[in-house]
Amino acid sequence: EITWSDFKKMEMRIGTILSVRDFPEALKSSYQLLIDFGAPLGIKKTSAQITTLYTKEALIGRQIVAVVNFPRKQIGRFISECLVLGAISGKDVTLLHPGIQVENGLRIN
Repeated sequence: EITWSDFKKMEMRIGTILSVRDFPEALKSSYQLLIDFGAPLGIKKTSAQITTLYTKEALIGRQIVAVVNFPRKQIGRFISECLVLGAISGKDVTLLHPGIQVENGLRIN
């Protein structure tokens, strides 16, 4: 179990995917994402293993939920700056997202 204060340390925010690229250097099939989290967080990049359910074109403009206060993680020559959240079923990852369009940067509590 974690405490409520442990949970409150995790900063989950809403962002909009601006661009998507293939990530051929990744060990598992992945995309490189550029995500806008609004002011003051700005634009962050990450990689995500979401290629089984989503095309690159379908991801552009989609709002997602991500953890934005983990330390940066190097994946090959790529630096990931946030962690996109999703429900995992085998190799399929279904992205978490708000039910309606909201302002980028809103915090999940």
